[in-house]
Amino acid sequence: MIKSIIISAMIVATGMTASAQWKAVGDSIRTAWSENISPALTLPEYPRPIMQRPQWKNLNGLWQYAITDRDCRPEKFDGNILVPFPVESSLSGVGKRLDDKHHLWYNTTFTTPSDWKDKNVLLHFGAVDWQTDVWVNDVKVGSHTGGYAPFSFDITPALKSKGENTVTVKVWDPTDKGYQPHGKQVMKPHGILYTPVSGIWQTVWLEPVPQRHIVSLRTTPDIDRSTLTVEAPVSESRTNDMVEVTVSENGKTIASGRSVGDIPVVVEMPRDHKLWSPNSPNLYDVKVTVTNGGKTIDEVTSYAAMRKFDSARDENGIMRMRLNNKPIFQFGPLDQGWWPDGLYTAPTDEALRYDIEITKELGYNMIRKHIKTEPDRWYYYCDLLGMIVWQDMPSGDRNPEWEPFKYFDGTELHRSAESESCYRNEWKEIIDNLYSHPCIGTWVPFNERWGQFKTQKIAEWTKSYDPSRLVNPASGGNHYTCGDILDIHHYPDPAMPLYDAARVNVVGEYGGIGWAVPGHLWMPDKNWGYVKYNSEKEVTDQYIEYADKLFNMIPKGCSAAVYTQTTDVEGEVNGLMTYDRKLLKVDKKRVSEANHRITRALDR
Repeated sequence: MIKSIIISAMIVATGMTASAQWKAVGDSIRTAWSENISPALTLPEYPRPIMQRPQWKNLNGLWQYAITDRDCRPEKFDGNILVPFPVESSLSGVGKRLDDKHHLWYNTTFTTPSDWKDKNVLLHFGAVDWQTDVWVNDVKVGSHTGGYAPFSFDITPALKSKGENTVTVKVWDPTDKGYQPHGKQVMKPHGILYTPVSGIWQTVWLEPVPQRHIVSLRTTPDIDRSTLTVEAPVSESRTNDMVEVTVSENGKTIASGRSVGDIPVVVEMPRDHKLWSPNSPNLYDVKVTVTNGGKTIDEVTSYAAMRKFDSARDENGIMRMRLNNKPIFQFGPLDQGWWPDGLYTAPTDEALRYDIEITKELGYNMIRKHIKTEPDRWYYYCDLLGMIVWQDMPSGDRNPEWEPFKYFDGTELHRSAESESCYRNEWKEIIDNLYSHPCIGTWVPFNERWGQFKTQKIAEWTKSYDPSRLVNPASGGNHYTCGDILDIHHYPDPAMPLYDAARVNVVGEYGGIGWAVPGHLWMPDKNWGYVKYNSEKEVTDQYIEYADKLFNMIPKGCSAAVYTQTTDVEGEVNGLMTYDRKLLKVDKKRVSEANHRITRALDR
């Protein structure tokens, strides 16, 4: 099936040079970082800081692509695409739409270093939207369904003993014509719904591993017992494998623990261990080593933090979010993670970090990552900089009726078995991938009522699967008495028309102060915000008015809030920054002072 593709690819590749031409396409606004992109050095940073090995190879860069009918395969390729930017984006160099009637094909070649010859080789994809099939040297190595979590295949049996190897990838993505999670992607963008994103949109990389190797890490801190529990499953595990975990600070070992087989390692941390918080994001270095008979089988490095998220009543009987057994008012922006030049994909690692840094400088202590996930490095920077994250599950399927300001008494959405299985599998993949990141404080299975179904069961499953975080069952959605949080969306000003004394009460979205700044617009017209102004002072004044109202709601039971939003996105111009990140639309000093007043409101 794939042989003709590979032959064609080799013919085309023969005429290519290492300096193959690439340029961004389209005439929309771009970020300043897009000017620094080189096809030979595209997002070159190590993609998985939470679990590192010293050897790896980045496959980002110019690949070949083709778009074909679903029942066809390409006889030749259409040109070059810059991976990992989605095919619809400017930075891909393609800028074409994919629909449910077509497949997107990719092709590239690679060689493996000579010192990998005694290792197994894993081919990693950070994320590909949506259904993916992969061949190496005309050998099918695997398939994956889902657009928001990493996956990998052991491609060792398909590799050549020497010379170049070929990777071929086929993607199908129906966007909003399918039931699958797709967030705000739609085939016909409008309002709060945006350009589709298809295909590879995160780093592709190779990793050599021992035949028996550590598959993943799952790290759980317990500050009350001063322990750090590490689960490190090993492929082809043996009962006499020894797993050792060493925790260090500034190069000095402070704690360690060991176990055999698949038994979790419980490390006894010092009683005076340092806690992680937005004000003091203390991280410990972690090394995990697997031995058998005194011989090292595999070793990875990681990091961890001692911190605790839960909820409890304060001295006034109000349910509050807590961090490290103390009440904390969590306040942050709705962060959609879209870019005018890369869509789902930040143009550079510096750009990825920038949004978090600006959020921190504005005095927030939390980010709600809105119906999208990010590359692992984004969560690493939240861990490093001290930013709590509410992680949404990307929405999909149909929308039921909506009752946002009372408990729901209507009929819940009934999904097909295939749709439900798709949702559950991907939600589990997302949680598994992000579990060990200290920054994750709250899981959000549903936004508003978008695709909302079996709310109580999904909330219960999420809490039982990860009891170390809070569960916000439906942010602004159809409300049930389940989960840890009742979340109301109220625009433009913050308000709580519904209150639940048994749970934490939050305003999960408010604000939307719009300013369409000439020269920084995705579209010259059709821009909107919940309220509209025309200057930094006007926007800031309105922001402060809403912030004062929010502050006064805290003694009455409001325990967290989310302001809409970090940046403009396409025609939605209610961001704190313009879409191109070239202009901060508020007075940083005034907003920072107001935000710090709010985030410190529950300090004791």
